[in-house]
Amino acid sequence: MSGSIQSETDELAIELCSPLPTERVIFTYAMNAIAFGLTGLALIPLLSILWEILVRGISGLKSDMFVKAVIDNGFGNAILGTIIMVLIGGILSIPTGIMTGIFLAEFSQTNPITGVVRFISSILTGVPSIVVGVFAYGVIVLVTKGFSAIAGGFALAVIMLPVIILTTEESLKLIPISQRLASAALGGTRFQTIFRIVVTAAIPGITTGILLAVARAAGETAPLIFTALFSLDWSEGFLSPTASLPVLIFNLYNDPDPEKSQLVWTTSIVLLGLILCVSILSRLVIRQRRIN
Repeated sequence: MSGSIQSETDELAIELCSPLPTERVIFTYAMNAIAFGLTGLALIPLLSILWEILVRGISGLKSDMFVKAVIDNGFGNAILGTIIMVLIGGILSIPTGIMTGIFLAEFSQTNPITGVVRFISSILTGVPSIVVGVFAYGVIVLVTKGFSAIAGGFALAVIMLPVIILTTEESLKLIPISQRLASAALGGTRFQTIFRIVVTAAIPGITTGILLAVARAAGETAPLIFTALFSLDWSEGFLSPTASLPVLIFNLYNDPDPEKSQLVWTTSIVLLGLILCVSILSRLVIRQRRIN
């Protein structure tokens, strides 16, 4: 019996160590070539856009443009406006999104409303941003009788909210049940288990979702056209029209002035840089999570 087992083991070892048939080797190389070729085709549009923006915009990039308003051929007020509205959107959406994600992940078995909330959140991820802008216009702009940074931040919050909800839910579901059971075995209440054990362990994933939502909101144009409008000079406050980088590009793209045309390409570099920094930060968070 032992001899037959040893013989089968030897045959299996020989089979594993023997080279693959020529047909399988050719098939493997062919599939690899197709995969790399399609990847290269997918990268061509992206690299073409980046190259065009860099070539046209890098020559006009000056350090003083970061502290000047659009009216002075700068984009400092647009950068500040974008940051302010994204912060307002984050303040409105992050706490709400995290709490909703916790509700969906931890109470889905005991509350029938969770199915409806999850369905609505999934639908919101596919709503066009211009529809969100019209909604924010009706809710904020018409009520306050004016365009403002608060209205723009509200529109961005609606865009960010479903991303934060769904990523928070998935991050919490990845935490092993054994950690919840261990907390309960040590006498922890449900509230303590959720917020001290589960949420703490899921912070890297939740942070990644927040950063991805911020990156998406920072590049939105249509909602801000309907809510924050635009300003060539520095904004007078949260309740006044506010400039932003995407709307600056939209408004000045067809301007016949060569300086304004150059400003559009330079602003595109800055906007891409901001979004790239946020995306890299989210990747670093994901990597840190995997290491831990």
